[in-house]
Amino acid sequence: MTVPTGYRGRFAPSPTGDLHAGSLLAALGSWLFARRAAGRWLVRIEDVDRPREVAGAAVRQLAALRACGLQPDEPVQRQSEREQLYRAALEDLADRGLAFPCWCSRSDLAATGGIHRACVRAPDPDRMPAIRLRVADGTRIRFVDDVRGPQVQDVDAEVGDFVLFRADGLWAYQLAVVVDDAAQGIGHVVRGADLLDSTPRQILLQHALGLPTPGYAHLPLVTDAGGRKLSKSDAAHPFDPAAPLPAMRRAWAALGQSPLPDAGLHEPADWLALALAAFDPARIPTCD
Repeated sequence: MTVPTGYRGRFAPSPTGDLHAGSLLAALGSWLFARRAAGRWLVRIEDVDRPREVAGAAVRQLAALRACGLQPDEPVQRQSEREQLYRAALEDLADRGLAFPCWCSRSDLAATGGIHRACVRAPDPDRMPAIRLRVADGTRIRFVDDVRGPQVQDVDAEVGDFVLFRADGLWAYQLAVVVDDAAQGIGHVVRGADLLDSTPRQILLQHALGLPTPGYAHLPLVTDAGGRKLSKSDAAHPFDPAAPLPAMRRAWAALGQSPLPDAGLHEPADWLALALAAFDPARIPTCD
């Protein structure tokens, strides 16, 4: 397989609702990083969690991105079409003793704060197990985030053996995103800070699969007046694709950027050109 070269970034929304202010910030931020590096920007629909998918949401998300002038450089890919890749990765881990079946329930793990370090339930032939990654004692992952600086997580103590394939028959986010980023040659992941805690798990999984580790940059979250992440809030209304510039300006401000002299601009493409010329990653807030 030929590995693509140069900067390759991506925006990877889940089709659980229409594009709102928080997801627009992640889309715009990842686009700006990619374009600033004269790189390529991809879009991937992360639709492995079918029970949470909202009918038509992916189509509306892509239409909203187009309305904002945020056009991917390659065809949009969907996780629901990539099961063979995930299965091959899981079988590889299992063959090397790095993944194992687990019948433990959430209630079984309640006493340990949800952290799995040893199975406490015997195999049950009438139930499908989850498949977990075996996390060795003392596993600590360090990385430097391009926005938030040095990060460290004791994965064994803070996370434990984490799920790769769910007991309900669905692929876990951690495995799917790692396999997809590698398959698409993504070298830089720019996304919301709500996924910062997941990054060490993904780096550990990259190491286990012999995959390259991309650079990471985690952007500030858009929250409501109560401090809740916007996607989990009643305030998470989609913006109007027919008039996207106000929402794009608000996303720009949330990225900590200086106001643009954009009076008289009416087309998203013209506004994006101005924003790209002024974009300064050093201004992005490092806390939410």
